Amino acid sequence: MQNYSIQNCNYFVTKNTLSSLLPDYLIRRGSTQDKALLITFMRKTYQDIFPNQDFSHLWQTVEQYLSNDTPLWWVDFVGEQAEDASPIACLWMGNAIDQITGLRHVHLFLLYVIPEHRRRGIGKALMEYAETWAKARGDKQIGLQVFANNTPALNLYNQLGFQTQSLWMIKKLNNGE
Repeated sequence: MQNYSIQNCNYFVTKNTLSSLLPDYLIRRGSTQDKALLITFMRKTYQDIFPNQDFSHLWQTVEQYLSNDTPLWWVDFVGEQAEDASPIACLWMGNAIDQITGLRHVHLFLLYVIPEHRRRGIGKALMEYAETWAKARGDKQIGLQVFANNTPALNLYNQLGFQTQSLWMIKKLNNGE
């Protein structure tokens, strides 16, 4: 397997737009300068599922993992009804090593579409974009984690051919509190 870097895939990233998958939307590459916006999108993602939880700690994840080697893409709505140039969706990917095969592969950190633009195929198109990008750099699979109660995301991933490989289990500990 050839070791493709982010730079080897820049042709794909800069020449492909989401508009080839969906009209009125444009995908653009983010940067490490987008930390605050990424944290905002992460917070929205988690608050959709856990509305009463405090997510002020998410900056730590972004600080630790956002780099030039973990591509970030934003989707802008550019249709006639577009009011501003704010992103309406986000795709953030990183790298992982499959613990069974030892092969590097894409790991999806975040896929989020704001509620007003959901159910228009944007999530599916972004996943197809991610798959094409991963193939272009020589990856053989994409991995992700999804909350068991996030039925819309589970349905999307199942529709796209994802299969459960493992379960992440937790146990809350009572520390005498």
